[in-house]
Amino acid sequence: MKGLLFTYCLTYGGAFASLCRPMVGLVIYILFAIIKPEHLWTWSLPSHGQFSRIIAISLVAGWLLQGGGGSSLGRSRLIVWSFAAFWAWSIVSAIFAPDWVRSWLFIETIGKILLPFCVGMALIKSVNDLRVLAWTIVLGHGFLALEFNRYWFSGYNFIKEVGFAGMEEGSIAIGMVTASGLAFQLGLMEVLWWRKLVAFGCTGLIVHVVLFSFSRGGMIALIVAGIASLVVLPRRPMSYAVLAAVAALTFAAAGPEVRARFATAFADQQGRDASAQSRLDLWKNCIQVMAENPVFGIGPYHFPTIAESFGWKRGKEAHTLWLQIGAELGVVGLGLLLTFYGGCVARVFPYAMGWKRCEDPWIACLARGVVTSTIGFAVAAQFISLWSLEVPYYVVLIGAGLLKIESLESPGLRPGEMPLVT
Repeated sequence: MKGLLFTYCLTYGGAFASLCRPMVGLVIYILFAIIKPEHLWTWSLPSHGQFSRIIAISLVAGWLLQGGGGSSLGRSRLIVWSFAAFWAWSIVSAIFAPDWVRSWLFIETIGKILLPFCVGMALIKSVNDLRVLAWTIVLGHGFLALEFNRYWFSGYNFIKEVGFAGMEEGSIAIGMVTASGLAFQLGLMEVLWWRKLVAFGCTGLIVHVVLFSFSRGGMIALIVAGIASLVVLPRRPMSYAVLAAVAALTFAAAGPEVRARFATAFADQQGRDASAQSRLDLWKNCIQVMAENPVFGIGPYHFPTIAESFGWKRGKEAHTLWLQIGAELGVVGLGLLLTFYGGCVARVFPYAMGWKRCEDPWIACLARGVVTSTIGFAVAAQFISLWSLEVPYYVVLIGAGLLKIESLESPGLRPGEMPLVT
């Protein structure tokens, strides 16, 4: 009953509020993309409640009522245009693909992410807007992690036995890894003790979900995200102490079963299990397909249709986002997606490291969160073909948003003018 009231109040109340303040609609849309209320509260909500669609319509309507458009993209232009070009290239690739229905599923799904992303870029006007988006991502994943942990401590591994919203445990682990960097950085930056407690509490819950997912890719990505956090961490003893405490607690929470599972990721060919070996074979298949179809690929979401030709069962995913995108959309499509994520990391990295000074310390904090979360996602995505996961796109939205704000606030820079330093 609580889930029903929560969802309907946010949907219809948020839809009304979005007409006047479309930023409210963006926050709710991102939250729904994370918690997926119709899957979280299946017993009280219809499976096709169209909650996100209602919010999306009101979000766009509110944005148009306010005149549409927005301020200059500044140094975020490369990121936004590479995302738009990636979606457009999927349409071009689909023209040459044999199964339009499968292609359209990919095009529609990415389009549903691209639209709020672009509207969000137009709506973002201040650092506070970015903080709200970051907290939305962290609280959404923290709430999901709390639910999954409740099942775990009651003796039932829900994400492994049932999954969530059509995702198995490895896919769930990717989302959690992607949120972990932002959660940790918010905990370091917040001043009020209760906000720190909430942020670090979410961090602990999120990390624990990755551990009991028993996803080797998720665990490796979590370690890499931790290393990235160490690199960008502010040079303060307290920051290092907090990171060390989180690392120690993570190691302590990883029981013998988790450690044994993680160790198999580095087994030699003779000791490698069938799951690990199959991933390597699938990666080789993707590289072969990419070499044979370098420009347009075989079509969006089409690798499962040719898996049989390599000896796999029909419908088999490649278990690697990057190589599967390369096989399906060619080198051009893969290059555009890598530019989207890599361009964001490269451009916010100087802010994360403190090489570029900014008046608002939250810019550096959010930059550190974007860098660590995106790097964690990039590593985890090498082990799962999850192109429809929305949270990494919205993490990049925060990075692109801070670049836009910093570009427009640079000394001597007029609206619509690009900064001299690139």
